[in-house]
Amino acid sequence: MASSPMRLRSKTRYHARSISFPCRSHPLISQFNDCLLRLELDSEATSYSPNLPSISNKLSSLENLYDCVDELLHLPHTRQVFSRESHEKWVDQTLEGHLRLLDACNTTKQVFSQTKEDLQEILSVLRRRREADDLYSYSSSRTKAKKMIHKSLKQMNCSRHIKRTVVESEKDHETIAIISILREVESVTLNLFESFLSYVAGTNVQSGQSRWSLVSRLMHSKRVLYDEKNLNEFDKVDASLMSLAGTKFTNMERVENVQNELREMESSIQILEEGLECLFKRLIKTRVSLLNMLSH
Repeated sequence: MASSPMRLRSKTRYHARSISFPCRSHPLISQFNDCLLRLELDSEATSYSPNLPSISNKLSSLENLYDCVDELLHLPHTRQVFSRESHEKWVDQTLEGHLRLLDACNTTKQVFSQTKEDLQEILSVLRRRREADDLYSYSSSRTKAKKMIHKSLKQMNCSRHIKRTVVESEKDHETIAIISILREVESVTLNLFESFLSYVAGTNVQSGQSRWSLVSRLMHSKRVLYDEKNLNEFDKVDASLMSLAGTKFTNMERVENVQNELREMESSIQILEEGLECLFKRLIKTRVSLLNMLSH
């Protein structure tokens, strides 16, 4: 079985496996592999310089993958497999796995939604020229968000190490294909949520770099400069707001630059929110399809 590396973050890799079966297998298998490849290419293209628009692209590719899964679950043969295997442990594991995906998706939605609200509040502070100390509330909210993210990432890591039932070799090829596809989709989706949350947490900042040393450099430079290779949008906004905190908003050029950053990020997050909401509904639809097959 061929495999190829798929990088979702610069320090995280997993393998997107092709589902290989006899030529008589349904063409959806080939379509599924094509969707996996597209998701892999999207991730490879942005593995060293990820940004919010690239996350939206991955969400779109993931939705295409679930389109294939949805079609697969409505095939008569798939329904027969679930009817015949309804008491097998892998079926329960599949249902439990999709519950974990729903939890992960919901957490990701909440994080992005809260971040957007925080950005809107900061824009209000800057627009009305309120006290710069009000910016510290953003830092407090970011700290809470990071705690939520770290808790969710820990749960995802535990999910990754759940022991799976070994699929018996005597099962027919198409049954093995269905099991493999469902497991692959769960793995790919979980990895994407992990990469999204890690990105929001600002994990691209080098561990040896002090956040406050970065702020110091920004405040003493004539213009705001960033190391694009190491900082993502969240890191940049964090640093920019810290450089403004405690000031009297006297540097209007800097304030306007920060406002532009915030508006751009808010717009990107709005698109992501809509994509995550669509994906959440798609995950519910997939789980309902699985449950319906077991009830017939």
